[in-house]
Amino acid sequence: MNDPIFERTSVRKYTDEPVDREQLQQLLFAGMAAPSAGNQQPWEFFVAMDADMKQKLSECSPYAHCAAEAAAVIAVCQREEGLRFEPCATQDMSACVENILLEATTLGLGAVWLGIAPEEDRVQKVAAVIGDECASLHPFALVAVGHPAEEFEPRSTKRMDQSRIHWI
Repeated sequence: MNDPIFERTSVRKYTDEPVDREQLQQLLFAGMAAPSAGNQQPWEFFVAMDADMKQKLSECSPYAHCAAEAAAVIAVCQREEGLRFEPCATQDMSACVENILLEATTLGLGAVWLGIAPEEDRVQKVAAVIGDECASLHPFALVAVGHPAEEFEPRSTKRMDQSRIHWI
């Protein structure tokens, strides 16, 4: 099929091979290319490649343990100030994370969206790990990225359900 929308899958096991900065930069550019309400672009990114920082981030959610073994962890955070359409920021952030995941697939990388918001305890833990640089931001998600440690079959085509399509 060769289409990242249908090839994307959540990858939680990674090899030891590093992901180079150019590839990480490409993921962030893809995130920033996402649509946003009124072009408000509420996103900020923190990229962790250090083993200690990845470990700390992996402990911020009971579902994020795989982040410790990833080549990098991207903390996707939302600005709180200067938003023209604040109620739409969650949609903007979701589109941003999805773009990162699709670009990872395009680059032959594996990635997984690890939910942080709206769970306030997780939000506070990620903010504490990032520190002062996160003071005016709201952690939204972690994205673990690396080279997949195993072959996978995308599940997207199995999700097709004609009964959910309604022509009006």
